[in-house]
Amino acid sequence: MDEDFGTVSFTSLDQCTREEWALIIRHHEAHYAREGALADEILHVLARQKGPKLGFRVDRYEHSLQTATRALRAGEDEEFVCCALLHDIGDTLSPENHCEVSAAILRPYVSPEHLWMVENHVVFTGYYFFHHSGMDRHEHRKFKDHPAYALTMRFVRDYDAPSFDPDYDTEPVETFVPMVQRLFAQPKGSTWREADTAAA
Repeated sequence: MDEDFGTVSFTSLDQCTREEWALIIRHHEAHYAREGALADEILHVLARQKGPKLGFRVDRYEHSLQTATRALRAGEDEEFVCCALLHDIGDTLSPENHCEVSAAILRPYVSPEHLWMVENHVVFTGYYFFHHSGMDRHEHRKFKDHPAYALTMRFVRDYDAPSFDPDYDTEPVETFVPMVQRLFAQPKGSTWREADTAAA
């Protein structure tokens, strides 16, 4: 429910005044100030991956939980585990470029290395199947000098690639909820609201 801050008068952004933009900022801040609000939205999108297995033995939701479970049990840090959980969150929204969608969601909240890992992981998973479609399974090697190359190799090899096992003892989503809440509690960098307020 909207806070009682009032409503702007404009019907087109080119009519927006500084005072009205400040009002919009107040609404956004109040909406997302509720503890866990953004994390709830993210987890809702993740839950939409339940359902079709699309030929795999697990659906995308189980795959995501399983990838995060493997990372957690291996002792990876919390941000890494959240990236493992959400690395395919863009899949149901935009299967052709899901890595970019997933990375865009995570961008304000994770390190550059983890962001690059999510954004490029499909090229690394391609080692296991690109050659079946006449593509170069070694395409990931073009990134061999990137600082996050080894990190992404480990993510795919140890956590992403093996996580299609219906018999694996996967943690429930509740295990990861507090981590996701902490990750999305505060952006690491400036936001569009802060940038626009500063410019004003």
